Amino acid sequence: MLPHSFTFAKKEHLTGEIRIAKLFSEGKAFICYPLRIVFSAAEKEETPVKVVVSVPKKRCKKAVKRNRIRRMIKEAYRLHKNDLLNQLSTQNFTLHMAITYVSDEELPYAQIEKKMVEALHKIIQN
Repeated sequence: MLPHSFTFAKKEHLTGEIRIAKLFSEGKAFICYPLRIVFSAAEKEETPVKVVVSVPKKRCKKAVKRNRIRRMIKEAYRLHKNDLLNQLSTQNFTLHMAITYVSDEELPYAQIEKKMVEALHKIIQN
């Protein structure tokens, strides 16, 4: 069991239009309302997991609300990612993951955190 820090560094962010498009076209998806998770394995990189967080403008019109929801999702992931990282530390691939908010209203942080934990455990099982 490797110790991991509770950070969400820039190198853990999934970037690049081609990588993100490939993730959405070839990845597996499931919903833990209010989160939709898309994930796929990719060739081994520096970090074991790369994540992109999305809150669609269609769901939340105000930028302030979108940014707040995005911050809550990132915080919930940051605090609970260690279970996933410990599981993937022995694997020979990098996990690419997209987290999309699908609710029309802003939900409390406790509910988002609970669903994030549930989603991460579901990924570990797959």
